[in-house]
Amino acid sequence: MTPIHITLAILVAFIWGVNFTYIAWALESFPPLMLTAMRFFFTAIPLVLFLKPPTFNRTLFVYAIGTFVLQYAFVFTAMHLGASAGLTALLLQMQIFITVLLAFLILGEPVSRKQIVGMIVGLLGLGVIALNLGGDMPLVGFICILIAAIGWSFGNIASKQASKQATIKATQQGTNISMVSPTNSKDQSSNKSSALSALALVVWGGLIACVILTLSSVIFETEAWTLATFTQASSKSWLSLGFIVYVSTLIGFGLWAHLLAQNTASKVMPFALLVPVFGMAASVLFTGEVLTWWKMLSMVLILFGLILANVKIGLKSRRKPVST
Repeated sequence: MTPIHITLAILVAFIWGVNFTYIAWALESFPPLMLTAMRFFFTAIPLVLFLKPPTFNRTLFVYAIGTFVLQYAFVFTAMHLGASAGLTALLLQMQIFITVLLAFLILGEPVSRKQIVGMIVGLLGLGVIALNLGGDMPLVGFICILIAAIGWSFGNIASKQASKQATIKATQQGTNISMVSPTNSKDQSSNKSSALSALALVVWGGLIACVILTLSSVIFETEAWTLATFTQASSKSWLSLGFIVYVSTLIGFGLWAHLLAQNTASKVMPFALLVPVFGMAASVLFTGEVLTWWKMLSMVLILFGLILANVKIGLKSRRKPVST
């Protein structure tokens, strides 16, 4: 990964980590399914009017349902049921290991032994949390977050497949002018196309998710659909929704999809291990979550797993030149 891509990956991890605190604040006024539906309504509107839609195929629907519907409906529900922001951020990182496994099984992306060791160390950190269920993390919340992690993992694979399809299409369209265009211009055009296709994927995927989530909320949260729910919501909850929509979703997922399009999943996904660190820190600072010894131990293990995974990437690039 280039230094710019590494910086962007860390930035996304920070945004997503702090986002859990904003979710907790938004849930003070809105039920979980309604909040999730509102998130993706404002994600899609009005940008769908300006962004060309991606190809409507199975990949787009898997991305929308996995990344947006399953992940956030169950994460918001888990936090509504009592899961703390910090622990939710930590346990959701099960998706990293599931994504790398799916990338290996479905896409054939390689994973080395040293990177596997790093993933296992990170998994041990998550195991420490699992052994301390109760209080900040009820069992039903734990199950909800596992379902969310699986959904996000399938969404990551679908995102990469959709981005590849968009890149191939853009490359084919640019073939006619490649003979007269400078190399730098071609690269800039490719990067711009990749970024726009990533944003379009998030926006149009969000529109699909909004329809599904709104129907689900009307069915399961009927009593919440009153004018009072919106007029009596606190300013803090509305501002939190704004952060969730425009910073976490549009910027965060747009950048993440772009990074997955430019790099293998096994290189990008380890950076998501930073999300629980930022998430726990924000939760302790702003929501009063208690930082215990076992939470510290889990974060240390997760960080060490991330370091191992990144060292593996660097050594591999120096020792093993790319072959054809």
